[in-house]
Amino acid sequence: MPQLLIGLALYGAGIALTVRAALGVNPWAVLNQGLEPHTPFSFGELTALVGAAVLTLWIPLRQKPAFGTFANLALVGGAADAGLWLVPEPSGLPARAALLAAGIVLNGFAVAVYVGARFGPGPRDGLMTGLAAVTGRSLRTVRTGIELTVLAGGWLLGGTVGVGTVLYAVAVGPVAQYFLPRWAYDPSGGATSPRAAG
Repeated sequence: MPQLLIGLALYGAGIALTVRAALGVNPWAVLNQGLEPHTPFSFGELTALVGAAVLTLWIPLRQKPAFGTFANLALVGGAADAGLWLVPEPSGLPARAALLAAGIVLNGFAVAVYVGARFGPGPRDGLMTGLAAVTGRSLRTVRTGIELTVLAGGWLLGGTVGVGTVLYAVAVGPVAQYFLPRWAYDPSGGATSPRAAG
């Protein structure tokens, strides 16, 4: 349980760092950025609200949420708002690049931590697996279609699309893949124990 909660909080913080970098963010953050000027909600509130809206799409897909799904909705948005409040806007390109890199690494690490806790998928992950099951398409094809659709919508609404969006897309997966084996909960051992790298 602590691993799940810490991972979700770190994920929200990582999103905040990429937003502050203003060099482009992940597609869902682009959507939230695009929606923010058109609604009375903060970035973090929109993160939770969009997640809840995505969760309703699970119903026709016969997906079942778990504790981790609701924890994702409850924590990630608040952590992102807290990160945006704590981290000032950087003044130069080197500082912005550093924030972007830190945010991407932190997000990849956080994904490994909260997924490794094995409490169930987040709303967006469940949408991916549900659509793949219904359509018979591969997870990669379905996820790419979802991300491109979300990215296009966020960009049309005014969200920031840039080099960071591309870097996030190509880097966060490998970072998560590197950390996941070290943070995967082992039920037979009764505890999560990060394995030494090597």
